[in-house]
Amino acid sequence: MKRKYKILMLVLLLAFGSCSFTAKVDNDPNKDKLLIQIVTMALAQLHFQPKDFNNDFSKDVYKTYLERLDPLKRFFLKSDIEEFQKYELMIDNQLRDYEITFFNITHERLVQRMLEAQTYYKEVLEEPFDFTASEDFDTDYENHEYVKTKKQLKERWRKLLKFSTIASYDELITQQETDTIKVDGKALKAKKSFKEIEVEARGETLKNLDVYYTDYINDMERKDWFSMYVNVIVEEFDPHTSYLAPVDKDRFDQQMSGKLEGIGARLQKRMDYTKIVEVISGGPAWRGQQLEVGDIILKVRQEGEAAAVSIVGMRIDDAIKLIKGPKGTKVILTVKKVDGTIKDITITRDLVELEETYAKSSTVVKDGKNFGVINLPKFYIDFEDYNKRNSASDVRQEIERLKEQNIEGLVLDLRNNGGGSLKTVVDIAGLFIKDGPIVQVRSTNEPKEVLEDEDESIVWDGPLVILVNELSASASEILAAAMQDYKRAIIIGSKQTYGKGTVQNILDLNRMVRNSSHGDLGAIKITRQKFYRINGGSTQLEGVKSDVVVPDRYSFVEIGERDQHNPLPWDKIEAVDYDFWNSYFDYDTTISNSKARMANNEQLKLIEKNARWIKTQMDDNTYSLNYAIYKAEQKANEKEAEEYDAIGKYKTNLTFESLPYEKQLFKKDTVLKEKRVRWHESLSQDVYMDEALNVLNDLKMTYEIKKVATLKN
Repeated sequence: MKRKYKILMLVLLLAFGSCSFTAKVDNDPNKDKLLIQIVTMALAQLHFQPKDFNNDFSKDVYKTYLERLDPLKRFFLKSDIEEFQKYELMIDNQLRDYEITFFNITHERLVQRMLEAQTYYKEVLEEPFDFTASEDFDTDYENHEYVKTKKQLKERWRKLLKFSTIASYDELITQQETDTIKVDGKALKAKKSFKEIEVEARGETLKNLDVYYTDYINDMERKDWFSMYVNVIVEEFDPHTSYLAPVDKDRFDQQMSGKLEGIGARLQKRMDYTKIVEVISGGPAWRGQQLEVGDIILKVRQEGEAAAVSIVGMRIDDAIKLIKGPKGTKVILTVKKVDGTIKDITITRDLVELEETYAKSSTVVKDGKNFGVINLPKFYIDFEDYNKRNSASDVRQEIERLKEQNIEGLVLDLRNNGGGSLKTVVDIAGLFIKDGPIVQVRSTNEPKEVLEDEDESIVWDGPLVILVNELSASASEILAAAMQDYKRAIIIGSKQTYGKGTVQNILDLNRMVRNSSHGDLGAIKITRQKFYRINGGSTQLEGVKSDVVVPDRYSFVEIGERDQHNPLPWDKIEAVDYDFWNSYFDYDTTISNSKARMANNEQLKLIEKNARWIKTQMDDNTYSLNYAIYKAEQKANEKEAEEYDAIGKYKTNLTFESLPYEKQLFKKDTVLKEKRVRWHESLSQDVYMDEALNVLNDLKMTYEIKKVATLKN
């Protein structure tokens, strides 16, 4: 893998070496034009599926960039947009000429409008809000029109601020109902008037906006806005191609090294909101079991501080600074849950425990048969030394240990596994088949490559089930697809997996310019390859469709590749030669039986009902600014959410056991023991794992029946 990377870098350098940068650009003291030249050349020559810089491309960049600059349409006036519109079909021409006029004019106007808006919010927040008035607020900002006058813009700010304040107003009223004060040694209920609470809530909104301007708006430099502009350009190619400014490149390197700290969650900016897109296995948020993918963080409060800081509209880097902190300290997050409810979640910051990202296994008895379970959170590897610990060698070792316990079937759990090393995927697939192709890879302007398992040994030849969900991506999809194509395993899970069938390389832009006096130019993460199944179909966009589809709470939530901006399309290439797994397993009958069980499972019916309700909550963008109505709606949502509490109380009669070697470790490592107890408890409440074991049982039975019938014949 390391050798291939060096070859790739040589190819990239040669590609750029054949192009000369214009002296006009290189001598320009403003390095922005140089950056545009290098980035556009990299995209045109190296991207897997380059786009033409034409009018359609220009229109898309124009629209997306304005949405990024002013997603809530609270800064620009309609006259500004009309002025910008003459550039709508000119951006492609400017890129070819390495010109940045469109960026310059929009940036200068944005700075002006942001300063003007500072007076709007201060004036609005000087006056009390009437929470008895009957008015609504629509958070579907995309459908808002740009207003014509500053008076209309100030009114938009008023409603936006009232919407922000009503949440604080509600929190303070709720808090007062539980708080007590001591008078003459007696505990009495704290009592403030609604007028006093309104003043306090409004003051909190003012403080948050002052912090937003002081720590974010005023701290944003021109280069930060230009990085945003460059990213809009590169993301038009696909959602995984991005420009990494120098500070972002440093952060990326730190993440790749595995040095993760804070709450253990990956955040992403969606419009003006900070959304949880991954809860890192082993981290504080994962251990707390309250934060989940799809949650939106609204406010952040440090332990010991009275006021929370709103991060709505805040730059994600600044939001992360508030959320991160020293190990052992606590942070309180006000979160809008996936189901629409709002709650405070306290998390004790810590380092992410990498041990929990490794493969782990357990045994369980179901209907008198002993089965094994392996959980693989990611496909990890040490690129510098493959012989060191990696996911393939670990999975092999766990299978060998499970075989010593005489298991009769195996569940490989790839749920929430976002991918990782391609080499380990091929090696893990090889544990379950004799030999043969695993995945096809196409690179830009190169013939396809077929990666094969060449080791004829089989580590596990018994019944195999693979569990997936919407968050199983990339390498997970390759493994599931290969086992499905070979008919080696039954895939149980969501309608389809995430759908990321591409691979990216990091290109250091500083290597592309010799003797540059412009400083660090950063890097570009660029899509260079695409994965295809051995049957020829891509895993891109469509992912892997489960053999047995089971609903979960993400069934109707937009979190897959197909829901991203500008994803590469699904396509198909020629299949390679491969043979189905030769065994006595009756996959068709087993899948049919499982589907019948799932259709009559009351727990899954409740989960699907919950998923549909979550979707309706997410689609409802209108909120009342009348407190009585607002509160009634909140209570109605909370009451309806209680109906789904039974989902978390589901319990099987299954008992999961650690393997003997781990039980020996428990004598000295009580923390490890506690982790495994928690994992086993979650498995015993897992309706999907329960069905996976049913499927193993059926596979085992059909194997024995078909084998006896074959021997008789």
